Amino acid sequence: MSATARGAGDGQTRQRRLDIFLNDHLAGATAGAELARRMAQEHGGSAYGNDLKNLAAEISQDRRTLLRLMADLDVPVKHYKVYGAWLGEKIGRVKPNGRLLRRSGLTALVELEALRLGAQGKALLWRALLLTAAQDSRLVSDRLEQLLQRVGQQIETLDSLHDRAATALLSTTPPLEATSESAIGEDTPS
Repeated sequence: MSATARGAGDGQTRQRRLDIFLNDHLAGATAGAELARRMAQEHGGSAYGNDLKNLAAEISQDRRTLLRLMADLDVPVKHYKVYGAWLGEKIGRVKPNGRLLRRSGLTALVELEALRLGAQGKALLWRALLLTAAQDSRLVSDRLEQLLQRVGQQIETLDSLHDRAATALLSTTPPLEATSESAIGEDTPS
């Protein structure tokens, strides 16, 4: 096989890998954006509402950025993956939580953990693209650095929300702030 043929095959293989990689991340971003949006709606009136609304907006914006980046890289969207992720997020709402007909505070804790895992995956996506930016002029290193910094801030926010929710939900003695406001996902006693 000639060097030219090998190079073309390598380029096709690289593009195919890029297609799969970015579409898998788009699927995750779709599920994450849906989850963040719903959590922001459900807990908007809580002490965590502003943080969740800001996270939901940023996660949605990151998803749009990924779509633009995919267009720049000539990566077609695999709609079946996007729809599958969207549906998976909806199905994920039906999970055992110790209650039959209503949500438990534990649901919010698990959902924060899911968002945290998604943010870690997104950080790895931006890092992987940043590593290849030197060889691909379609990728802008400065923008990828900004996205990487922002996801780091998102992880810090999610960690803070998770810590506060875990303390409120799992601690044997409620924190002082729980006396004046309910915790994320905390149900009022019936």
